[in-house]
This record gives sequence, C-alpha cells and structure tokens, in this order.
Amino acid sequence: MAAVTPKIRSRKDGAAVPLDAFDKSLLNSMQGGFPIVPRPYAEVATALGVEEDVVLKRVAELIEQRIIRQVTPIYDTRALGYQSMLVAAKVDAEHPWRPAKIINEHPGVSHNYLRNHEFNMWFTVATEPDSALGLEGTLEVLKRETGAESVRQLPTLKLFKIRMDLEMSGDTEALAKSAEAVAPVEIDPQPYDDFDKAVIRATQGDMPVVSEPYAAAARELGVPVDKLVAHLEGMVERNLLRRVAAILFHRRAGFSANGMGVWRVPDDRVLEAGSKMAAFRGISHCYERPTYGDWPYQLFTMAHGRSKEECDAILDAVEAEVGCIQERATLYSSTEFKKVRLLYFTDDFKRWEREHAGVGA
Repeated sequence: MAAVTPKIRSRKDGAAVPLDAFDKSLLNSMQGGFPIVPRPYAEVATALGVEEDVVLKRVAELIEQRIIRQVTPIYDTRALGYQSMLVAAKVDAEHPWRPAKIINEHPGVSHNYLRNHEFNMWFTVATEPDSALGLEGTLEVLKRETGAESVRQLPTLKLFKIRMDLEMSGDTEALAKSAEAVAPVEIDPQPYDDFDKAVIRATQGDMPVVSEPYAAAARELGVPVDKLVAHLEGMVERNLLRRVAAILFHRRAGFSANGMGVWRVPDDRVLEAGSKMAAFRGISHCYERPTYGDWPYQLFTMAHGRSKEECDAILDAVEAEVGCIQERATLYSSTEFKKVRLLYFTDDFKRWEREHAGVGA
C-alpha cells in the first residue's frame, strides 16, 4: 500500500462540496465499515441498489474531489502494544508553524491542530513497543526542539468511545440526540506474530479503488485473497483491527467545525458521565484523561458539526443530559497541521530516534 502523506489544511479547496442523497448514503455506508470480503465494492453496491461500477466510479471521484481522504484498514494502536497519548503544548502563538513542522516530522504523530486556548497546540503521538526513548523521552525531545513553554501529557485513562463517522444525512437534532449509554472499552496489548505484522505492512495506507482491493496485498504476501480476507476478519475478532473504512475530509464533506468539549465532573460521577456522553451520535471520541492544576477537566469529547453552532448544540445537549457538569470549555481548531493514519512496523520510528536523540544506532 502507498505511504500516507500529511494533509495540511489550507483555504484552497477547503469549502464544502454539494452532495446528493446517493453520495450521502454511500459515504455513510463506507464510513460505517467497508466489507472485508474479496469484492467489497460489489457488496456496497448491492446494499445501495446500484451496480458495482457506479460505486467504484463515484468513490474514485470523491477521492479526487478530496471528500474521501482514503479507504483504509484502521488498526488498534493499543492492541498492537504501541504507547500513545494526546498532548497539549503551549507554543509561540505568533509563530506556530515552526513547532508544528518539528512535531509533524515524528512518524508517530497522526493528528496535530492549533486550538483556541492557552494550550494552543494539540497532537497525538505514539511510540513503538520497543522504542528506546518511549513516550516520556520522545516528548522531552519534542519540548526541547519546539521550545514549548509547557507540555501536558493527557493519556487515555478510560476509553468510552472512538468512532469517527460523520452522519451525512442526520440533522442537528439527530446529532444532539442521546442513545443508549455506552460502557467503557478496555483493550490491553494483544498477542500477534510475524505474519500479522506482514499483513499490517501490506494493507495499511490507501487501498486501491478496484473491484478486488485486497488482491494486491495478497500477492505481496504470497497468499490467496480468501486467506488474507479470513485473516483480516480474525484480526477483528482479536481486536487488532477495528475495521476497514472510508475516512473523510471533514470540511469538504460539509462538517466545517469540530469542537473539543472538555468537562469537569465530580470524581465519583466520571464513569456515569462518560458513558452518557459517548452515547451521542454527534460525539465521535470520548475519554477520561488526567487533570493538572492548570487543567481540571477529566472528560474529553469531540463534536463534529456543519457549523460552530451545531457543535455547540451537540455539547449543550450533552451537558443537559449528563446533569452533573461542574465546568466546561470548548476548544475549536483553527488550523489542521497534520492528519494521517498511523503506519505501523516501519523503519521511520527508529530513524527519527537516531537522528533526534542518537539512540538505537
């Protein structure tokens, strides 16, 4: 599979593209879970009542129009034994691009945003299971190289939800509606072998938009397509693979705003509140994270909307439903510096550690 290159948000090609009812149904289907079968586009087409060629052509066009970012397997970082966390940093507000470039160069940084807060740079970073530096050492290097005034480590203490599907057809009321409360998900590192690693290397990144998109990876691995598909299904059962799905460019798909709602609740209500928050359709991510003297919020939620007002409506509904909120803040992103799927088991991690810290040589 082709390597993923960082997408930098700019004004150019940033406006939403009009989508008809078929496009919205197609995107909902592709986000929800791309079939793990030899001819997945045929299954998508059957569900939508059209021919396979129609779906293939339209998906290719939506990629060309930068509405679909990529169709890709989504592997579970924690299950693979990678250490990862969200990081909030205070960097020079007048010149954020320099520290952003330094942070983006780390191969374990998958997301990096400028947000409207004193802690203005927010990024996720991961390190390999056998990293010489580990997360602590990596963040020390990044803090030094960026000149960040302060760095706050915000690892996941409890995961209530991680499911980035944009509801293309639902209105604000649907996004702000609560469903059944969700129990926290706990996934520890899972066992895997060299063939699992080879499968990940062969399939990660952009999948080709062809009738049999798993065929090229199967040839690379020297196995029949049916065997690869069965192995991928087994990786889902073993929690190594979350799903295969289309990832969208939010703004181009009409979702121009994303608000990170952060919440302070009584310590004995965190589990209850997090489960309720995660049940909202308009909430894609929900976590419990550690607090600090200058950061009192235990719960983090991501709301995605077609406007700031829609995000606010979702978060207002969350606050009304939970009912025990002591304090809330909403951080909106102003610049997307980087957004990619993490690539696993590459040489890039060790190369970065050698070049920036002189370890692992």
